Order: sequence, then C-alpha cells, then structure tokens
Amino acid sequence: MPITPDQQAEIDELRSAPRPTLRAVAEGMETHLYKAYDVLDHGFIRVIDYMGDDAAICQAARVSYGKGTKSVSNDAGLIRYLMRHWHSTPFEMCEIKLHVKLPVFVARQWIRHRTANVNEYSARYSILDREFYIPEPDKLAAQSVINNQGRGEALTGEEAARVLEYLKGDAARCYDHYAEMIDQEGQRGLARELARMNLPANIYTQWYWKVDLHNLFHFLRLRADSHAQYEIRVYAEEICKVVADWVPAAYGAFEDYRMGGATLSSKAIDCVRRMLKGEEITQETSGMSKGEWREFEEVIG
Repeated sequence: MPITPDQQAEIDELRSAPRPTLRAVAEGMETHLYKAYDVLDHGFIRVIDYMGDDAAICQAARVSYGKGTKSVSNDAGLIRYLMRHWHSTPFEMCEIKLHVKLPVFVARQWIRHRTANVNEYSARYSILDREFYIPEPDKLAAQSVINNQGRGEALTGEEAARVLEYLKGDAARCYDHYAEMIDQEGQRGLARELARMNLPANIYTQWYWKVDLHNLFHFLRLRADSHAQYEIRVYAEEICKVVADWVPAAYGAFEDYRMGGATLSSKAIDCVRRMLKGEEITQETSGMSKGEWREFEEVIG
C-alpha cells in the first residue's frame, strides 16, 4: 500500500483544518495540498507546501525590469515572453515541496538534478519497509539496439516469466537476509547502516524534495519527455498535473516552448531555409551527422 494508515491520518487531519492566511494562494494548488497520488506499484507524490503563483512570477519580473514591462498586455503575455526568451529568475520566485516515495534506482537517477533541497528517509536510523518495485509484464523489455541507455521490444512468454521470477525472488531473499542481520527485539546483530548494503535497488525509499519552479521545469522537460525512462517519467507526469493547476499560465508557456518546442542548431536552421526555397536536402548535403539528421527529421516530420 503506497500510503500507510498513519500517513493517511495525518493527511486527513491537515486537510480538515484549513487556516486563513495573508500570503498568495493558488486555488488550483490548494486542492492538491497533502493528497497522495499513486505512482508505480507502491510509490506516490504529494504536495507538502508551496510558495507563489503566476502573479508572483510577474511581480518579480516587473520589479527586475522596471515600469516598462507594464506595457505587456497581461500577465500571461509577460510569462510567455519570459519563457520564450529564457529569463529564469522570475520563475525561481515560486517553490514547491513534495513528499515522494520511489524505488532507490529511480531516486539515484532523480538526484542527478542537483538544484533541489532533499532530505531522504534514513536507513541508518530506521528499518526500510518490505516494498519493492516489480514492473508490470509489458514494461519488461530488452536492451534497445539503437539507444545504449534505453529499452527496446517487450519480453514475452517464458523469458518474461523467468525475469519476473528473478526480480521477485532476489528482492525477497535480500530483504530476508537484511531483516535477519539487523539488531531487533533485543537480539544483537549487524548495525543498520551496514545491513542496508544488502538491499536491492528496487526497494522503496522516501524523501522530501523542495525545488523552485525554474529548476522544476528543467526536471520536467527531461523526465516527462517520451525518451525518459518509464519509471521516472510516470513521476514527472504526475507532477506535471499538479504544476498545471498551480501555475496554469507558466505551465502553458512551458508546454508550448519547452515540451512542444524544439531547439535547432545553426546547421538545422540553414537546412530549413534551404528547404523553404525548394532545395532538396539529404543527410549528406545537410552538414549534420547521421544522429543529428535523424533527430532533425523527427522535429520537422
């Protein structure tokens, strides 16, 4: 079960006692506060706190740029201008703090984004729960033949069954030994900080993750992308739903310019201009490598 009874009781208590405040409130985010949204088989995300909204982004931009920005027709137009021209500081005025439960191997990929404040559940102090990520059968795939860090076609039949059996059996066996090694119920055993080394990478951990909106957008641009690993992408997609309600104007600009847009090299722009003039361009005449050309074709369809 992703949420423990104690955690659910805490959520119910917090949501049952709203408090008046003079600070900026994003109504869309208020509906998400403290709620847990399931991800994978035992994971979740939930919003613990937030600061700012679309208006905070505009407020910061106008302080920074002076009265001249008042000529922008509306806040949404200003936000789109900021996003379009890669102005990052105003987006840093908004922050979000999430409670995330996720497999350790996903956490190690996630922590590569070093622009957040993180506090993780301590396996030196506490005993980790017996919860492991076991993929659905259709998510078991072979190594991609064109992408060294991706997966290809799904495994089927006996091969898929064999892999699932290994994943379940090895995880259970490692946890059994972990539980037998540690000191509990008065029996002297190995220190928890040492016993944890035997735990598998698919066991679940938890952390509080606080990040500003600018760096969150960078995280989402990479991790909510279709090329991202599935197990981290589903977390990013769930966060996207929350952010869309929190800062709708900023998220709309993000979708348009970052998720739905593309960055072209000078060679790619030159090829587009030549194509518009009626010239037939091939990879050999483009000046691009095969990889660059393949990505360029994906952009222009």
